Amino acid sequence: MTTNLMALPQGDVRLLDTAPAQRLLASTELARLAYVAADDTPRVVPMFFHWTGDELVFATFGGAKKIAALQQRSAVAVTIDSAGLPPEALLLRGPVTVTEVDGIVPEYALAQYRYAGPERGAASVAEVDQPGVRMARIALRPEWVGVLDFQTRFPGGTADDFAQRGR
Repeated sequence: MTTNLMALPQGDVRLLDTAPAQRLLASTELARLAYVAADDTPRVVPMFFHWTGDELVFATFGGAKKIAALQQRSAVAVTIDSAGLPPEALLLRGPVTVTEVDGIVPEYALAQYRYAGPERGAASVAEVDQPGVRMARIALRPEWVGVLDFQTRFPGGTADDFAQRGR
């Protein structure tokens, strides 16, 4: 028996296998990473990402304030969405694992190549791949997944529910 992936409830991690989720994970849309900063206020940071098939990986340079904040409070929310019509959105939640590394995080390079193309991506990586550079690998293995495609999946429920919004 096959599962109708688009019929799965919001929150089911199998939604990662839906066509809208796969399109967004392979896209060059920015991911928006939301977390709680050290001063207990929320932050949302647009970032390049790389999807490994299991983890959504971000990279940041050593010394970034978000590293300590994410090490203290690992729970995050991420949105990857398209601006076209109808819009699509992938919503992810879960804890991140932060690993500080000497040198370039491999997924940083892969994201640069995907976003900028092979030549510009390689140039971007070469520019920062200098002796002494430190980075942090921020990896999210989603525990909660939501998909909105505004055709079969809408915020707050069904197409009929969405059509009645504000009434």
